[in-house]
Amino acid sequence: MKRRNLIHMNEDEIRELLEEQRTVQIATIDHDGWPHLIAMWYVLIDDQIVFWTYAKSQKALNLRRDARLTCLVESGESYNELRGVQIKGEAIISDERETVQQIGEMIWQRYTGGPLNDDGRKMVAAQAGKRMVVFVKPVEVITWDHRKLGGVY
Repeated sequence: MKRRNLIHMNEDEIRELLEEQRTVQIATIDHDGWPHLIAMWYVLIDDQIVFWTYAKSQKALNLRRDARLTCLVESGESYNELRGVQIKGEAIISDERETVQQIGEMIWQRYTGGPLNDDGRKMVAAQAGKRMVVFVKPVEVITWDHRKLGGVY
């Protein structure tokens, strides 16, 4: 069996890693053709990575010009622990205030570890007017889980 097949992750394993990890690296194509790479917080909606960002950020400008992006979520320290999901995808952008507010609240709850109180909702609302949401529509998914090698390289 090919090594790639040995370390491939199934849908449940992909979801588990994406739910467990807290940072996604997002690569967009900058105006000069070079990759623009940034780390973001995210949520999963129907197994799809979703994040919000300031509408005037470089990544937002890049995605409005060229919707292609690559996302990377990974974990592990030593070679035999490495796991990752790389998603080549298309950015579906929403500037709709209600959607931006809803996603902002979901992100806030995920990263603060609990339900949103009134102050938190007001803070998210204050930011929502300056932000947009990006839904990552997968085009190609590549995965690896070196733990499946059982220490044999």
